[in-house]
Amino acid sequence: MDMLRLEIVTPDNTVLETEADFVSVPGLEGIFGVLPGHIPFLSALATGCLHYTKGGETRYVCLSGGFAEVSGNTVRILADSAEKLEDIDTERAEKAKERAMERLRKAAQEDTINAARAEAALRRAMNRLNTKSAMR
Repeated sequence: MDMLRLEIVTPDNTVLETEADFVSVPGLEGIFGVLPGHIPFLSALATGCLHYTKGGETRYVCLSGGFAEVSGNTVRILADSAEKLEDIDTERAEKAKERAMERLRKAAQEDTINAARAEAALRRAMNRLNTKSAMR
């Protein structure tokens, strides 16, 4: 059976290069799945959790922003940020959540706080925490 080539890169580094039987990706228009032989496809990414299966085992990667490209049997993820489930630091994510919530509280009272950035930071932190707690 054909396999997919899954590549996940961020501006900072290559997060993952592996083969997979199936990949599920959080697109802006909804979650989409990719099997070998999928038609060429391009999608913007939402903040969410990508998962892939390989040999009956499922693995997870938290994504935030970017694009997904399916071409041939390759799924290429160009993400603003990406973190494998096993690399998520729950304590750090909790602190990021608290900082974002504090910035949002301040944004309601001050014009100098960028509420959109604080909301995006909160979504990223919640995504990491929700994924980590769901997979325990």
